[in-house]
Amino acid sequence: MRASRLLSVLLLLQARGRMTAQELADELEVSVRTIYRDVDSLSAAGVPVYADRGPAGGYQLLAGYRTQLTGMTTAEAESLFLSGMPDQAKQLGLGEVLAAAQLKLMAALPPELRARAESIRERFLLDAPGWFREDESAPHLAAVAGAVWEQRRIAVRYRRWGNSEVERVLEPLGLVLKNATWYLVASADSEPRTYRVSRILALEPTDEKFERPGDFDLAKHWEMSAERVQSTLWKGQATVRLSPQGRKMAFLLGPVVGRALRDHTPEPDDDGWVTVTMPIETNLHALHAILQLGPDAEVLEPEELREMFVQAAADLARLYT
Repeated sequence: MRASRLLSVLLLLQARGRMTAQELADELEVSVRTIYRDVDSLSAAGVPVYADRGPAGGYQLLAGYRTQLTGMTTAEAESLFLSGMPDQAKQLGLGEVLAAAQLKLMAALPPELRARAESIRERFLLDAPGWFREDESAPHLAAVAGAVWEQRRIAVRYRRWGNSEVERVLEPLGLVLKNATWYLVASADSEPRTYRVSRILALEPTDEKFERPGDFDLAKHWEMSAERVQSTLWKGQATVRLSPQGRKMAFLLGPVVGRALRDHTPEPDDDGWVTVTMPIETNLHALHAILQLGPDAEVLEPEELREMFVQAAADLARLYT
């Protein structure tokens, strides 16, 4: 652990130039006293690190000195694909590995490219989770990820929709992050299926390895699965009038409905209202979704859904009088 930290101090000074003891301590999540000891150890080992005193001072390496200890481990190289998603890397158990890989990569770059990379990191950030929701708790995510890497079967107890529980032995083929939710694509009985990782109630790793199908493509499989899910979910349509404010609030109805409104919105009438046709899952789902828009939405069709809104409005009126 200490040897790894000493190397990190060395690479940080090589990649960033002068750094104060406090900056090094914050970066490595240790005390300033620990940094003092680490710098003394580096000096004793012959590393030309020296300190400048004063408000603008700090530690730095002798000009021209560069270490060649920047070779990445296999795990560090594999973690770089998550470089834009540090929180998700931590969930997979790769947080420290990713940080080490990024540090080694920065240290290996020539000064002009290093400055360019730092500039990009300061200006661009990928924040994967959507608004208005928190990441799901998935306590078995790291174990699932390990099984994916190692191609080992896992025995799980899984809660299906409807809250029934089943036990399965799965061959994990890949993980997908969709709207802050992790999904496992795994083979059961030689057929790839999708499992929500947060619904895994118990997991037992096995020593049994499996052969990954040579023709399996995770991206293509996920695209086809998403299309199937969407075609089964959106079974009907509703004709709805929206006020100008209702159009602004249409994002509350979800991305599929929002895209339909953007692609097929007619010209507004004299009062600014528009009549649109939107996809719906069921009448009950549409009732609860469109009620979020309050008086800025009026359902015209289907008649059954309109009657449900009449009843809901009457119930609300009785509740608040």
